[in-house]
Amino acid sequence: MTTVTYDLAGHVATVTLNRPQVLNALNVTMIADLSAATARAASDPGVRVVVVKGAGDHFMAGGDLSWFREQLRLPAEERRTVFEEVIASVHASILTLKNMDKPVLGVVHGAVAGFGMSLMMACDLVVAADNTYFTLAYSTIALSPDGGATWSLPRQVGLKQAMEIALLGDRFPATRALSLGLINRIVPLAQLTAETNALATRLAAGPTKAMARTKILINQSINNTLENQLQAEQHAFANCGAEADFSEGLAAFFERRKPDYLGS
Repeated sequence: MTTVTYDLAGHVATVTLNRPQVLNALNVTMIADLSAATARAASDPGVRVVVVKGAGDHFMAGGDLSWFREQLRLPAEERRTVFEEVIASVHASILTLKNMDKPVLGVVHGAVAGFGMSLMMACDLVVAADNTYFTLAYSTIALSPDGGATWSLPRQVGLKQAMEIALLGDRFPATRALSLGLINRIVPLAQLTAETNALATRLAAGPTKAMARTKILINQSINNTLENQLQAEQHAFANCGAEADFSEGLAAFFERRKPDYLGS
């Protein structure tokens, strides 16, 4: 992989978008590399948390518009087919991030635009530098969103705010993103790495299976009836209670020490 790097330190896998010279704009090669990196993190039982970030001065400025311009040479129907295939490939990474049984921490700074916003919203937690700015951007070039943006956005900010962000394509700062619920916290740019490391370490030391079940429960809750959600909680709780991590957590509580979770 060249456009996306993959690093493993302890139980933390870091997936880095690596086209800084073009603001990490998404091209066909990066689509394949991102899919491979996220699949690798998801399938490795030694990985307990995944960090997604961008190299250079920005997280991601969206799709590579130079590639899109090249496609204008194709007849409309042929272009439609190409776009269908490319977007299907793009969506593989989003599904992997949402469905993997471990927390995903998005770390953003600079530009978060187009698919960059979609990718960020697919993460479970997001830390943003104070210089971050956001725009869904698709409407500015007469495209509709991809990457699950139309699924994630209304669930995270509400229908009316989602409509405004998607239809107008305006740029907004990290402070508004925080107030809308798109991100979890804002830190000074100089402290972004330290905050990321601290949060990733904390997540990696947590009860992996319990967090995985919690992630599943929260993600499915919006489409569930209360009765179905209560049943899902019942099964997840019972399964957690049968794990060694529960025994360790309870022992640590009564012994007044930090738990040492196995993560398996």
